[in-house]
Amino acid sequence: MSRRSWVSVLVALVTAVAIGGCGKTRWEDECVTTPDGVIECAPGKRAPAPAITGELLDGSSYDLSQERGHVVVVNFWGSWCAPCVAEADDLEATYQATKDLGVRFLGVNVNDGRDKARAFEEGRISYPSLFDPASRVAMEFEVPPNSVPATIVLDRAGRIAVVIRRAVVRQTLEPIVRRVAAEQAESGGSR
Repeated sequence: MSRRSWVSVLVALVTAVAIGGCGKTRWEDECVTTPDGVIECAPGKRAPAPAITGELLDGSSYDLSQERGHVVVVNFWGSWCAPCVAEADDLEATYQATKDLGVRFLGVNVNDGRDKARAFEEGRISYPSLFDPASRVAMEFEVPPNSVPATIVLDRAGRIAVVIRRAVVRQTLEPIVRRVAAEQAESGGSR
């Protein structure tokens, strides 16, 4: 094959990949973004959450699949993040106010040292946090590591219901969590 033919084939392949990539629908494109930047997905439009396993800050193991049937609020944070410090009390208050509704909270500590993360949580947060210094979990959820804090609400079927890519306050978060908790888990929402 001549050099010109190889170049033509290469250009065709690159074009096909680019066009194919542009035509792909991201889960976020199927949802509605509110004026304040909250991404909300209707039950029929929700993407499954990725499989998440890892080590908690206390050294024990965690597997998100064990939470099936519960609403799970996943919050990405770092001890170095001022907005994370600011939202911690609101997250804990929302957790305490909704845990009797079958709601679980999971922190995901990113880009941090274990000792700093533990010190941050001590006396402030009563729900568990995964230790994820490489931001692996954030990348699985398509939450860029530079988008901290971020909070994702998963429905009882393990699907992404709401994404908030900024610090949260209880007055905003708690009604969202209560609304998702009030939904009935739909069949067919497997991960």
